[in-house]
Amino acid sequence: MKQNNLVLAIVGITLFSVYNNCRAQITTSPDLVAVKKAIESTNTLYFNLFEKNDGSIVNLYTEDASLLAPNTPPISGRKALKKDFEDTFAAGKVKGVKFQTSNVYGDSKEYVTEEGTWQVFDLKGKLLDDGKYLKLWRRTKAGWKIFRDLFNSNHKLQ
Repeated sequence: MKQNNLVLAIVGITLFSVYNNCRAQITTSPDLVAVKKAIESTNTLYFNLFEKNDGSIVNLYTEDASLLAPNTPPISGRKALKKDFEDTFAAGKVKGVKFQTSNVYGDSKEYVTEEGTWQVFDLKGKLLDDGKYLKLWRRTKAGWKIFRDLFNSNHKLQ
């Protein structure tokens, strides 16, 4: 019985430490506030480039980035991302995207995770789909870049 209590105490202390560490790494730290601003600035650039069908949008991603879209294999590397964006632009069905960052987590040293919601609009500005996302950002010599981009819809497949 004493051994069970010891195990429970150790597990409890470990969980408390992990929880406390995670809480400390939410957007409220000064470093993460600055990172969040940089991410929001990059997201604004993303919107503008997407709206112009500008292929340089892939430069917002790391060389080894992966787009993890629903119902499709991962799209990995800038060359594959470039083709995916070109195909999307050529299809002519989507005119705009919008991201709303809700939180940024991490230690702001090498990687951070952005959590938020997204919307996609057609050529007339009508909402086509919306959902939630996580982006893993990596600090590079050129600033913060998207390393992993994972999203899914709020709606069931039809």
